[in-house]
Amino acid sequence: MHLPAARAYRALKVNRVRAGLPSEGPDRVAEEVPVALEFNGVSHAVMMATPADLEDFAYGFAVTECIVDAPSQIHDCEWTFNAEGCTVHLTIAASCFARLKDKRRNLTGRTGCGLCGTESLAHAVRSLEPLTTSQSFDAAAVALAAASLREHQLLLAVTGASHAAAWCTADGHIELIREDVGRHNALDKLVGALLRSGLDASSGFVMITSRASYEMVQKTATAGIALLAAVSGVTGLAVDVAQDAGLTLLGFTRGTDFSIYSHPQRLSLDAK
Repeated sequence: MHLPAARAYRALKVNRVRAGLPSEGPDRVAEEVPVALEFNGVSHAVMMATPADLEDFAYGFAVTECIVDAPSQIHDCEWTFNAEGCTVHLTIAASCFARLKDKRRNLTGRTGCGLCGTESLAHAVRSLEPLTTSQSFDAAAVALAAASLREHQLLLAVTGASHAAAWCTADGHIELIREDVGRHNALDKLVGALLRSGLDASSGFVMITSRASYEMVQKTATAGIALLAAVSGVTGLAVDVAQDAGLTLLGFTRGTDFSIYSHPQRLSLDAK
């Protein structure tokens, strides 16, 4: 089972009030620090994240944000810590870096819409290639994953303050899970872990502890995964993106209950 890294949380003493009575005791809180992602020596983005599983995070971010097309185009990944936070240094293929520089050059002097690396509203939601996998899943597998998700959330058990993204096999067993204070970061870490593990990501599905926004759908589809199950709700744009990408999107996945927002044909509801 994946254990949270020591940097993921800290121990401290807190004052508590229980049933109106004050006391003092130990507590553990999740860490949240600025994590700068640097490609070939050029800073690209700074994310507030839990400083654990940083290589997974970097690989997942690079792929889901289409900075690289494949993990083989990442040649090196290192990180350094200082008093201000953490910098992850990635060395990527020259062709990918040239594309990234062109994108950054296009952004210079333009009024953005507040999305990282986005030059205009028209580019806020990128087009996705429709998923080609024919993988299907049983509703019972989704229910099994939902039932066991909490026991795999070790950082949540320690701090009560993290999201999780889990990759589940087609029969509903959780094979990989990553946690972070940020829901997007947790999913990027999971995608990075999948890329580095050599597992066939398309053979399973993803379950997240948060709502499903369009970014979560984009990242899941970019990783080649055809089903995303969210414990919470979904947004309208997430439904639109999932529909266009051929991704099955589930919301309010709790126990044996869920709502299907797109491509229900990929999910078998047969009670057997």
